[in-house]
Amino acid sequence: MVSALGMTAVLGGCGLTGDSGEVTLRLVAADYGDSKANSSQKYWDELARAYEAEHPGVHVDVTVHSWTDVDRKVREMVEAGEAPDMAQIGAYSDYADKDLLYSADDVLSIPVQADFVSQLAGAGQVNGVQYGLPFAASTRVLFYNKTLLEKAGVTPPKSWDDLADAAEALKAEGVKYPYALPLGAEEAQAETMQWMLSGGGGYTDDVGTYSVDSPQNVTTFTWLRDELVGEGLTGPVAPGELDRADAFAAFANGDVGMLNGHPSLMKMASDKGVKYGMVTTPGVDGESRNTLGVTDWMTAFKKNGHQEEIGDFLDFVYSDENVLDFSREYDLLPVTTSASQVMSTAAEDKKLKPFLDELLLSELYPVGKTSWASVSADVKKQIGQAVAPGGSPEEVLGQLQTTAMRAGSAE
Repeated sequence: MVSALGMTAVLGGCGLTGDSGEVTLRLVAADYGDSKANSSQKYWDELARAYEAEHPGVHVDVTVHSWTDVDRKVREMVEAGEAPDMAQIGAYSDYADKDLLYSADDVLSIPVQADFVSQLAGAGQVNGVQYGLPFAASTRVLFYNKTLLEKAGVTPPKSWDDLADAAEALKAEGVKYPYALPLGAEEAQAETMQWMLSGGGGYTDDVGTYSVDSPQNVTTFTWLRDELVGEGLTGPVAPGELDRADAFAAFANGDVGMLNGHPSLMKMASDKGVKYGMVTTPGVDGESRNTLGVTDWMTAFKKNGHQEEIGDFLDFVYSDENVLDFSREYDLLPVTTSASQVMSTAAEDKKLKPFLDELLLSELYPVGKTSWASVSADVKKQIGQAVAPGGSPEEVLGQLQTTAMRAGSAE
């Protein structure tokens, strides 16, 4: 990692420190590591040192928090009037709505701004102006335990019916979680959207209006309730109580036949010796035409000024070498087209290719809506009830639609 960072060319402006004296840029970032050894603090400290070596008048001070805490910490800093210069976090639109952020036009050089993957750049826009700078991306595919499927005599599913049949066979073999359906509070909005897309629906319609209770979505969750949960094919923990992290851990322990997963699951499974395969998410009548794409965001706050210094540092952050270095360290997808092209042909990145291929077909959460944070929170609390025995998908999705429209009407 050090060599790549050390060799990275400095992009962007010059003469930043000639007349301005010392400048300290404060960055708050999320931790993508799963141990102290690969903490994101280590990544950012090395990158900051490489940048400072070329810019002796600029100091970059980085604080890394866990994903559990980082969005709250930044919100508290902003509310206290102590916004950082940059924050690498999970959402941006509420800050953009309050005019607290520089736009991409304000801070990035044209080549860097033009290099973002188009879907990700589009998702970073509010009213046609990009405030969210994509930082790391992932997509979802269906993971399956090769050993368990072979033992059950089934092949990886392409459709919902295939998935139900495979889960039935896995259950007959005593597999604890034939299909793990994590609709618990941790990340239910992801599993929910993945299933909505596979049924031809989504959180919003083609013009961006909330459509949580669309006929397609009601059909999807009715099928989940009746054909998977109701048939005892989702394991001993009720989906509404099953968190994504626990589902991933169960897969790595060999207790799950199939589940939707993102790239970090590859290492978890490999480390535990699980032989896994990956296929496109099954859809209602064949492979799903869309998959869930997720990106995290870099934001640049206006509070302290430093517009030029922030821009020059971010151009450095988004150089190919640094984007690839971060993506490879944490099994994530590059957010720039040029780095994606490198990764799609590099032998060392072969394992990420299924996710890269899905990225161009992916749909992202409606993060440009300031209401999305509250809608997402409601989904996490309520969606598990839609698939519970005796639950009413129509009723639960209808309630979510009502609150979504109410929250969206203020935008």
